[in-house]
Amino acid sequence: MQQFATLNASKANFDNIYDQPDPRAYFSVLGALDYMIPDVAEPIIRQILAARYKRTGTNATVLDLGCSYGINAAVHRFPLSVRVLRRRYANPEMAALSADDLARLDRNYYASWPQIGAARFIGLDVSAPAVRYAVAVGLLEAGVVANFERGEPRPQDRLSLRQVDVVLSTGCVGYVTERTFKSILDCADDPPWVVSFVLRMFPYEPIAAELGKRGLVTEKLAGATFVQRRFRDVKEFTDCLTALEKLNIDTRGLEAEGRFQAELFLSRPRADVEAAPLAKIVTVVSGRNRTIGTRYVRVGRGADAQVMRVPS
Repeated sequence: MQQFATLNASKANFDNIYDQPDPRAYFSVLGALDYMIPDVAEPIIRQILAARYKRTGTNATVLDLGCSYGINAAVHRFPLSVRVLRRRYANPEMAALSADDLARLDRNYYASWPQIGAARFIGLDVSAPAVRYAVAVGLLEAGVVANFERGEPRPQDRLSLRQVDVVLSTGCVGYVTERTFKSILDCADDPPWVVSFVLRMFPYEPIAAELGKRGLVTEKLAGATFVQRRFRDVKEFTDCLTALEKLNIDTRGLEAEGRFQAELFLSRPRADVEAAPLAKIVTVVSGRNRTIGTRYVRVGRGADAQVMRVPS
């Protein structure tokens, strides 16, 4: 979608951190920007999966869309957080290891933690190194390396995606469109629940419409946003605020305070929605009070607006 490409041009590009054989660069770069959406989303995901279990009596197979190095699986399955993992990989001794040695240690590291999440995770991402890592260290049971924006699922992809119960995205919408969701649902035996945390600049209506063709009703959690990360620099900050305001989205108290904000959408069969509306199955932790480092804020509006750096 051309609109997504235009909007993405306002964001910083981090493609290089996903082509590494391990997640050290990922945590170094995004951790420095107080990246927190996996932590902020996790309590919500756990509540949604509990609601699904109550309806079905079975633990879910979750497809993490844009899984990268398996971070959503790590914070769901184990008593870990992005902050804890960032500290681990920032250790000087860890920096000196080869990727193979790091993967060996990480397999043992994750195996040493008690399981606190019952969901089974598989991943989908365009980055083969990231998916390989996540599978190799045991965070994902299986991984699919594919770009469904540009091609159709292969037979092996269809086999991996058949049993998906829940599709999860904590930041992939904007890089993928309804085309990717259509491909995933085409592979699934039964329509899955779809959980999407979506930055406010990206329209979700085309995806919701595609899901609606499969009998899924989309709810948006009203009155809540979820912090993804701080803006990298003044340019990203001002470009993104400009993009949002061109869409008539009021950024005051949200992005104008220096952090990307996501909204939550949940798509399910109508009977599931009627049995337990979204607003009744989740409680919200936004992450708004968690920022550690310096962030950019805008004071005032129009010609008198000024950008300031504020330590947190």
